[in-house]
Amino acid sequence: MIRVIVADDQAVVRAGIAAILDAEPDIAVVGQAADGEAAAAITASTRPDVAILDVRMPGTDGLAAAALIGRRQPATRIVMLTTFGLDEYVFAALRAGAAGFLLKDAEADKVVEAVRVVAAGEALLDPGVTRRLIDRFATGPGPDDAERLRGLTTRETQVLHQVARGLSNAEIAAALGISPSTVKDHVAVILSKLGVRDRVQATIAAYEGGLIRPGVRR
Repeated sequence: MIRVIVADDQAVVRAGIAAILDAEPDIAVVGQAADGEAAAAITASTRPDVAILDVRMPGTDGLAAAALIGRRQPATRIVMLTTFGLDEYVFAALRAGAAGFLLKDAEADKVVEAVRVVAAGEALLDPGVTRRLIDRFATGPGPDDAERLRGLTTRETQVLHQVARGLSNAEIAAALGISPSTVKDHVAVILSKLGVRDRVQATIAAYEGGLIRPGVRR
């Protein structure tokens, strides 16, 4: 059973998300909060698998709550939910350790999918968010960013390139002519070498380091 908390200052939105998730046989909502401070407290007491946090909340907002939860309960995976697709929210959320980012106009099944995906240790970004992530790094890397990638082998660099393009392990395996289990091993090594927690953070490193440039395909 995937245990979830939902934090949103709009009671109707919060209750709606909770109802959608509670209707799933493998998901249980174990707490609700109207602000980030309460979300962090509930997370500490219930230790959920996933915390869904609205970005804009009074007092302690979702970004601050995400950072706090990430430090205190690193096993809890975070999905950010917002009506705003602005870059500063996207990147602040990702750097706060969010493993998923969805806009509030996402379909109900996308919210359910996000919970399942991040609970399984993967990452999920709204397609519009991915586009802005690409655009954000169009200006190219700085020297410190590029340095992060130099410790990767040629094969690891190839795998990271495909991860940053949003491909699954099976798709990467087909593209590179290797087995999915080998891809999984490479991804684990890449995360370790880059010092990141998941594929979203690895994707950020790939763009920051200049491995991926918008409009350029390999």
